[in-house]
Amino acid sequence: MTLKHHLDEPDLKILDIIIKNARIPFKDVAQKVGISRAAVHQRINRMIDMGVIVGSGYTVDPRKVDFKTCTYVGIFLEKGGGYADVAEQLKQIPEIVECHYTTGQYAIFIKVYARDNEHLMNILNKRIQKIPEVSSTETFISLEETFKRTLPVGL
Repeated sequence: MTLKHHLDEPDLKILDIIIKNARIPFKDVAQKVGISRAAVHQRINRMIDMGVIVGSGYTVDPRKVDFKTCTYVGIFLEKGGGYADVAEQLKQIPEIVECHYTTGQYAIFIKVYARDNEHLMNILNKRIQKIPEVSSTETFISLEETFKRTLPVGL
């Protein structure tokens, strides 16, 4: 049984609404879904407990806080089994905002924000490439984030 089977139509409607606007008042969600505000609150709490809704807070535009360089880095490891240790060390670098253990060419693929190219070079040369299990890296600078979205729940 998939998780979607645990979510009914009102749950999916609630998710669709709050994905588009996380700051919408529960009373407005309740009105759009046709249930009480208390029911919206209970359903959202249940979806949080189920792990359907993860995190809460605000998304900060990195460019507005002077992090102008968005970069993706493919990381090659000496041994694939060293992933967990390397991931723990990468977690200590705050400019790394995503880390994925992947199939294919790279063992790890990360997303990094830096203030500029000099800052990026420092992160790469003095921090990431200094991790003993890292054999090499390949860097891709994002020229523009064309769009970003949350997966729609109605698929």
